[in-house]
Amino acid sequence: MTRKLPPMNAVRAFEAAARHVSFTKAADELHVTHGAVSRQVALLESWLGTALFRRSASQLTLTDAGRSYAAEVTSMLDRLAVASMHLVQHAAPTTLSVNAPPTFTMRWLIARMSGFQRMRPDVEIRLTTSLLPVNFQEHGYSVAIRGAHAPLAGCRSLRFMTELIVPVCHTDLVESGGLHTPDDLHRHTLIGYATAPYTWPEWLAAADVPSLQSANTLQFEQMYFALQAASEGLGVVLVPLFLVVDDIVSGKLCAPFGPLAAMQRSYFANMATGGARNPIVDSFFEWLLREGRDTEDSINSWARTMTWQLPPPP
Repeated sequence: MTRKLPPMNAVRAFEAAARHVSFTKAADELHVTHGAVSRQVALLESWLGTALFRRSASQLTLTDAGRSYAAEVTSMLDRLAVASMHLVQHAAPTTLSVNAPPTFTMRWLIARMSGFQRMRPDVEIRLTTSLLPVNFQEHGYSVAIRGAHAPLAGCRSLRFMTELIVPVCHTDLVESGGLHTPDDLHRHTLIGYATAPYTWPEWLAAADVPSLQSANTLQFEQMYFALQAASEGLGVVLVPLFLVVDDIVSGKLCAPFGPLAAMQRSYFANMATGGARNPIVDSFFEWLLREGRDTEDSINSWARTMTWQLPPPP
């Protein structure tokens, strides 16, 4: 049997107007204009062949038919909402697999992931970490986040944040170790890591001390361990500012030379090209872009309080 249903937008407009006994309040609830609500109600009245409201210059009231119909419609919409929410809450979550660098994941992404989960509670995020070249087919992830100088070839890429790399150390090295200019590094340990996008010789050359010899060097495989060593006062390390700005603000770490010879690259979210667009990936990309901009804005605001002159984004 074919159901003969009224126009549903008109039903929604009528139900809101009947509940508030006001076209204006209904318009505010539905985020439309007063005129749009009025037209939808008139359309429903025409479809039903009866008046639902009495209209006057100063008052809006329901007719007997309108009052009876409103009770049925409100009950129907409430049942529909409850049934829909029940299904959403019990449906299997949609999975989004995201692969990102380990330290970036631990110190930035995980700390913000609850924001995306609040926005999309229907999506289950599966995080893996890696610094290997991106290979969607081999590794099976939907999104790969990488720091790079340019978008990855063969991918749909979104640049969502600038990475500013500066020397960072424990505050004790500045207060008791006489670390004030790059020349002072000859008395200190330079900490490196195999996955670093820039090396100490590159930074020293940019800081006009290319021949400087440090007192010692300490090398790690991953940034996370190198940063932990710097946090323990073992030396100076080159790391992205956005990963450590909270520790700098709290006084645990410091950037002794400010933005001097700071080096930059970008963070990109990448997905495979081809095939249909994935609305979940689109939502994740939009969320990353907002979070990246918020992080950049926070760092820029803090840098101004430090009278730093940050280089423009790449």
